[in-house]
Amino acid sequence: MENLTETDCFPAPANELAAPPSLPSGTGCEISTTIWRTARRTASLSLLIAALFSAGCGQDTPPEKPAAEVKPASPAVPEEVQGAADSLLGKETTVLLFGELAKNGKQQFLAANVVPKTPKNNLPGTIVTRAVVAENEDGKWKEILRCDEHLKNEKGFLPGTPIGGVTGWRLAFEQDPEKGLQLYFTPLKGAVDTHSLPIGIRWNSSAKRYQSLDRSYEHFLNEAPSLNTARSTLR
Repeated sequence: MENLTETDCFPAPANELAAPPSLPSGTGCEISTTIWRTARRTASLSLLIAALFSAGCGQDTPPEKPAAEVKPASPAVPEEVQGAADSLLGKETTVLLFGELAKNGKQQFLAANVVPKTPKNNLPGTIVTRAVVAENEDGKWKEILRCDEHLKNEKGFLPGTPIGGVTGWRLAFEQDPEKGLQLYFTPLKGAVDTHSLPIGIRWNSSAKRYQSLDRSYEHFLNEAPSLNTARSTLR
C-alpha cells in the first residue's frame, strides 16, 4: 500500500481550504510520544505555578492598620488673649476658652492656674488654684469674675462660696448655644475630695454679670458684700 499523507486521511471539505496540521508530523507512535511529553511539561508547569501561588497565598499578611482618627486641633490662643491672661494670673496660666462665651456680643476668655497631674494630685477633673473670666471692653481686657480662695465678681462675693479659704477647686464648664458659658466650681480641701456639691455660675443677661445659681441651676442669686452674708450652705 502506498504511504498515505495526513491530507489523504483527513480530506478537507470541498468548500474550505485545507487547514495546516494541528498535530506534529511523524508516525503515530512519534505523535503520541510528542503529545505525552508536551502534556507532561504542561502539567509540571501548572503544578509549579499552583505551588508558587499557594505558597504566596499561604503567607500570613499582617492586616492593614486602620487610619488613626484625626482629632481637630484646638484653635491657637491669640497672643493678645494669652498676654491678658498672664497679666491677671501670672505666667503659669492656661487659657481654657475664648470667644463670645456669654452670648452677649463681647469677647471673653476663661483662664486658670491648672494644677498638673502628679502622684499626689490624682483627683479626677481639672483642678485649679485660681481662675478668671475677662471681657474685652473697647479694646481692653477687664476681669469680671474671679476664683481664688473665694468666688466673687465686681459686686461682691457669690453665694455658696465657703467662708474658709479654699486652696483648690475642681473646675468644669459647658458652652450652651443659647445660655452661653456655665461654670461649676467644687471646693476641695487640700488634696482631698470633700464631695461638696458644685457651685454653678452663669452670665445673667439682666444684671449683665456672672452670678451664682441656686441648687436647681436655674435661678440667679445676688452677691453679698461680705463673707458673713455669703456663707456657704453646702453640705
